[in-house]
Amino acid sequence: MSAPLAKIFPDEDYRFHLRMERNEPADFFAQTHDHAALVAERQRWLRTEPGKYAALLPSGEPLLEEVSRLAQDWNGFTSPGSGAPWSALLALGEFWEADFLLLKPDADGEIRLDGGCLCFPSSWRLTDKIGKPIEFIHGPVPGLNERIGPGIHKFLTGLKPGAASLRHNWGLARSAELNHHPDRSLPRLDAATHANEVWLRVEHQALVALPQSAGVLFGIRVVNYAFAEVCADPVARIRLRRALETMPDDMAHYKGLATLRPRLVRWLAA
Repeated sequence: MSAPLAKIFPDEDYRFHLRMERNEPADFFAQTHDHAALVAERQRWLRTEPGKYAALLPSGEPLLEEVSRLAQDWNGFTSPGSGAPWSALLALGEFWEADFLLLKPDADGEIRLDGGCLCFPSSWRLTDKIGKPIEFIHGPVPGLNERIGPGIHKFLTGLKPGAASLRHNWGLARSAELNHHPDRSLPRLDAATHANEVWLRVEHQALVALPQSAGVLFGIRVVNYAFAEVCADPVARIRLRRALETMPDDMAHYKGLATLRPRLVRWLAA
């Protein structure tokens, strides 16, 4: 699951947006040529530290049941015979290449994170966010709730079943590892980082309505691109440079780009 590099960066100044494409959910969650390696790594994390990379509240169990049935229809998933929700959650986490989160409005209309498997997080902990509303989950992102928080809520509650709504989220990192859990303390970008240490980290995301459980399935596929590959794409190069130049300072700090940003811009301009 990937997209042309130029497509990841809109031809505009940096800003929050809710631009979506539609596709088949089965296609997003289908196996790729990297299936064996991705599943092997997912098994590694889920079998050594399941409580760190998976979580499920009782309120998320109906969502998991519906998602398991959909995974069977889409990709041939077979739920374990035990029928225990936790076993089913881990089995699906080891079956799909993509991470997945389970969201649902509560009685007050707040959309909360009720469960999921997150083997390849982008510097956040599932255990910190489970049971929290999306406004809390997005809270660390400077300005996001203020600018598009209501739009996100409206979009999620208005999702129609039968299709996946796709978007891309990007960041830059100093490691090509897929698992950026904060506890791993991977190297971070700083002013001394060399160009050959920089990676474009893209989250390909899918949102799918769950009509029977009134929830939402949120799928995340992480793909890494070497910075040299971005520089070699003339359109992506120009658009990333524009995004970096127009990114607010607080967002650059949040993304860990503040000290390296001047050099990144120079490299992209060379």
